[in-house]
Amino acid sequence: MNWLIDIFTEQTFIQGVVILSLICATGLALGNIKIFGISLGVTFVFFAGIMAGHLGLQINQDMLSIMQNFGLILFIYSLGVQVGPSFFSSFKKGGVKLNLLALSVLVLGTLMALVLSWTTNLSINELMGLLSGAATNTPMLGAAQQAHLQIHPGDIEGANEMAMACAVGYPIGIIGVILCIIVLRAVFGRKKSRPEHNQSTGDTFVAEYQVSNPGIFGKSIKEVMQNTDKHFVISRIWRGGKVIIPTSDTLVEENEHVLVISNKKDVESIKQLFGHKEDVDWNKQDIDWNSIDSQLVSRHILVTKPGLNGVKLGSLKLRNSYGINITRVNRAGIDLLASPSLRLQLGDRLTVVGESKAIDNVGKILGNEAKMLNNPNLFMIFIGIVLGLVLGSIPIAVPGMSMPVKLGIAGGPIIVGLLMGAFGSRFHLSIYTTRSANLMLRQLGLTIYLAGLGLGAGAGFFETVFTVNGLIWVGISFLLAIVPVLIVGLVASRFFKVGFEANVGMLCGSMANPIALNYANSIVDNDEPSVGYATVYPVCIFLRVISAQIIILLLG
Repeated sequence: MNWLIDIFTEQTFIQGVVILSLICATGLALGNIKIFGISLGVTFVFFAGIMAGHLGLQINQDMLSIMQNFGLILFIYSLGVQVGPSFFSSFKKGGVKLNLLALSVLVLGTLMALVLSWTTNLSINELMGLLSGAATNTPMLGAAQQAHLQIHPGDIEGANEMAMACAVGYPIGIIGVILCIIVLRAVFGRKKSRPEHNQSTGDTFVAEYQVSNPGIFGKSIKEVMQNTDKHFVISRIWRGGKVIIPTSDTLVEENEHVLVISNKKDVESIKQLFGHKEDVDWNKQDIDWNSIDSQLVSRHILVTKPGLNGVKLGSLKLRNSYGINITRVNRAGIDLLASPSLRLQLGDRLTVVGESKAIDNVGKILGNEAKMLNNPNLFMIFIGIVLGLVLGSIPIAVPGMSMPVKLGIAGGPIIVGLLMGAFGSRFHLSIYTTRSANLMLRQLGLTIYLAGLGLGAGAGFFETVFTVNGLIWVGISFLLAIVPVLIVGLVASRFFKVGFEANVGMLCGSMANPIALNYANSIVDNDEPSVGYATVYPVCIFLRVISAQIIILLLG
């Protein structure tokens, strides 16, 4: 039986993998347990690692560092790729307001941490660890640790001190945000949200117009669109009691009705162009589009041919060639207007309207083979990671600083991931992965990272917490979690008129707190909290990662 004992005690490659795997499995199993309807999920792996470290389990330090850092890189790069397509569009319309409010949470918390570092005996390392924990943001912790090791190579104890402070602040951060939600609900909960976004349709809007503007009578659709700088798609035209699919050469006649897909902000301008907007609500979820005309159908077609990645939609000339209309392009869960200048990406789901046979032909052009998307492009994943690490290693000279700033293994990969996700198709780079594949990569990376992080911080954790200094950590974590969230939440509701549901979603996103989001979703009857969370999360996680590194490099 000595061989079995050696597996867990002798520091070999096998022992390291076994220990980390057991920590991951234990944490994931316990993370499914709900207390008062709340479960920690993958986050519990962090605490399972702490317990393992407290019990004296150790693995080779070099191996722990490699696995922990690779897990962080995999997680943060995959996250960047996933949110990249919606990252820049999240600044539009109501997203600007929500992102500015979320940024206020970040700034207030950071300023509090800096003030406390100047007015107390706590080091900047301790406070950045506490802030990472209060914000439930482990990528921020990873960035701060990397910056610290960049300044002080080999100071593993300093990096572990950050992790220990984060471990103390983490549960306080979860509880603190939930308490803030309870307070905001008591004060503002009866005020309904005015949705800034529509999760299923993004920024697109469907409306019916009656042609009553003499200036466009008898003109082709191409000529009509040249009279405005607004982008829209005419999906159907009612003419002589029949529904037709128009082409760019179709003439617009007096009093006929047109069904137009446009950006929501352009509705009034398009109303002036056509003359009159009907009151029919074409944006309801239960509309049967196929019932408008029995000869016309509406189907979803997938772009699966690699050669179409990055190709402009208008260059395919599908409308005039096949007599169909492409009304929407769904990308990463967001509906985009199908303008001729839109560049297609692998995995795009196009809503096509036309006769069944014509749509079948379009499907052959675009691919429409779902199984082609089941295999993730691992080549581009690893190339993206390499580019991210190269970017993170570039020294950036900052006036007044003794050493150059580096984005590190957290900042570099997330920037490259965002750029790949947002603009990869323009350079014909195939970065598509299915949502399940991307989620698998993210969860795998995050789980390994949390297991290693907890194991490294576990030795001496409880001895530290149950001291005067440990209790001070708890109190400061509570302040960092409660004060910024409550102040911004109250201001957002009272002065910016943000509804309760969108408000709490924004606050959860600003603190990267999916557990509090689960609680928020459980007390409302719509998906506005999730929409608010998704709107601000990419910006906030990016800024927290970058700000943590800059603060440590300046003050560490």
